[in-house]
Amino acid sequence: QFVESGGGLVQPGGSVKLSCETSGFTFNLVSMTWVRQAPGQRPAWVSSINKDSSTTDYIDAVKGRFIISRDNAKKTLYLQMNNLQSEDTATYYCVLGWHSSNPRSQGTQVTVSS
Repeated sequence: QFVESGGGLVQPGGSVKLSCETSGFTFNLVSMTWVRQAPGQRPAWVSSINKDSSTTDYIDAVKGRFIISRDNAKKTLYLQMNNLQSEDTATYYCVLGWHSSNPRSQGTQVTVSS
């Protein structure tokens, strides 16, 4: 199970940190991914992190602005989002695996607007 939180309305250039609390599986043994779905579009992979945080990956559009991290003790995944732009507006989901893109949870909405 995944419960995302931390979204909201943020001005362009602003920051927000998303959290994803997990349960029901051995969190510290799996890679995790953030996926986003903009209105009218399919879910798209944003960032992934491996099980021990030694490897991360990002789509080019968020490199240098977003930081994925995890706390295995808390079974929680994070996404620090900085210098937000209007094109970052989407519902954000956490997903099991590496470069996954098939969300099955509620997600958290991030709206970037002035």
